Amino acid sequence: MPTISRTIEKQLSRAAKAFSAVVVTGPRRSGKTWLLRHQFPKAQYFLFEDPDVIGRFRADPQGFLDGVTPPVILDEIQNVPEVFNFVRSRIDQNPGKKGQWFLTGSQESSLMQNVSESMAGRAAILQMLPLSLSESPKVSLLRGGYPEVILRPNAAELWFSSYTQTYLERDVRNASAIVSLETFRRFMSLLATRHGAVLNMSEFSAPLGVSVPTVSRWLDILETSGLILRLPPFFENVGKRLIKAPKIYWLDSGLVCHLLGIRSSAELERSPFLGAIFEGAVASEIIKSQVNQGQRKALYYFRDQQGLKVDFIKLNDGGTATLIEAKATRSPQSGMVAPMIRLTKAWHDTAQQRKLTPSMLVHRAAKNAIESAAIAPGCRAMTFERFVEQLG
Repeated sequence: MPTISRTIEKQLSRAAKAFSAVVVTGPRRSGKTWLLRHQFPKAQYFLFEDPDVIGRFRADPQGFLDGVTPPVILDEIQNVPEVFNFVRSRIDQNPGKKGQWFLTGSQESSLMQNVSESMAGRAAILQMLPLSLSESPKVSLLRGGYPEVILRPNAAELWFSSYTQTYLERDVRNASAIVSLETFRRFMSLLATRHGAVLNMSEFSAPLGVSVPTVSRWLDILETSGLILRLPPFFENVGKRLIKAPKIYWLDSGLVCHLLGIRSSAELERSPFLGAIFEGAVASEIIKSQVNQGQRKALYYFRDQQGLKVDFIKLNDGGTATLIEAKATRSPQSGMVAPMIRLTKAWHDTAQQRKLTPSMLVHRAAKNAIESAAIAPGCRAMTFERFVEQLG
């Protein structure tokens, strides 16, 4: 099978040299297990989805770990959260040895609670998302970035169908006492139609016949499983009354295309969701870049009650910010940057401490056109591919 290098490998190596344990979280099938086994080939490996392994551990935790010779990879440990306490005691017996315990899990919230309670100061925590365009040129709007889809694109539909079914049966059923998985499946499809929209939970509760608190809980499940992003509104005062609800994005464009029933590039080009799917892909690439480089997620959107909208405000190291508009067009025009120009003026008028870098209009590449950079004073037009390159 071809090997795809992952950007997060550098962060993983640093973490293994500085901490006794490393916890890698992220959505199922994003490549966590492959990465650890590839980077630490001599480590023992145990999968905590194997009933035999779970049974052996729970029957005699100390005896199980006595038979382990670190370094060791304990995979999908959300199924046995009590493992943290036993690993912690092993670390405390020999705190000077680094890179001994590598733990993976697919449900971030429960994992983080156990890490904060049991492994504070002992474990580095990394999040791993599906492939970025910078990691593979085969990442696309239609297929997204899950490694197995990239390697076997002809089986993409079958893979996504199996993936959602596995997700429903394992993560969703384990994370919440959901009575009807079919209703949750309908919720996922309905949420796909709101990809890139400001969240209004009442839009889901009435059609599905569930309460708003139930919708909120279901959104929590999708977010902590690493499937969606709740993008917060920009919170700093720019002299305007701001919308306070988050926007919702699916983090993988291939998965949202599957949920929307988009099966081919031709269907995607004709789809009314093309703009939102492209916008979501830009958001996903920014988040992947920040996560892979060990940075905090620092991405927001702007919308005020007077109708001024800018897709993204990206906060950068060094105290600067960048305004970004994402347009699925292949023919960028100066009128498309008007909202960013208006927000830039408001930004300067209110004397924000953060300085703005040149604004960016990110668009799809045309086959035979020459890319132009300057599209308006203080604004640059940039193809999606070039934008991902400069994210680093």
